[in-house]
Amino acid sequence: MNNPRFVIDTNVLLVSVSGKSQYHWIFQSLINQEFDLVFTTEILSEYEEIISDKYSSSVARNVIRTLLLLPNTIQTVIYYNWNLIQHDKDDNKFVDCAIASNADAIVTHDRHFNVLKNIPFPSVNVIDTVGLKVFLNNQKEIS
Repeated sequence: MNNPRFVIDTNVLLVSVSGKSQYHWIFQSLINQEFDLVFTTEILSEYEEIISDKYSSSVARNVIRTLLLLPNTIQTVIYYNWNLIQHDKDDNKFVDCAIASNADAIVTHDRHFNVLKNIPFPSVNVIDTVGLKVFLNNQKEIS
């Protein structure tokens, strides 16, 4: 059975890195290969920049190195920009990645992604961290 694929918004990844965070289970689930993480070079760069700002450049390098070495991370290439989010155009890199990789969902708490619920094509699912937990728990029950 294939793992579910998710694109994780930077702020969700950021809060999941620390072992002291209530969201650390997300990073741990990734390490335990419970899902596949899909990203682009642009997303990876943003991860590194934001983690460096919040923690340190060494923490950011370690997180990026981990992401690049995990067997359940998938780097994808974007060949078309859909430009579906107008209020924060920077978020479109996550949408384009989700579409290009046929991801199950984007995991975010950013309300700018809510516009995707009203766009019939291309269909992009958006869930928050609670939705991710439910999804992963349902996967465990099925297997």
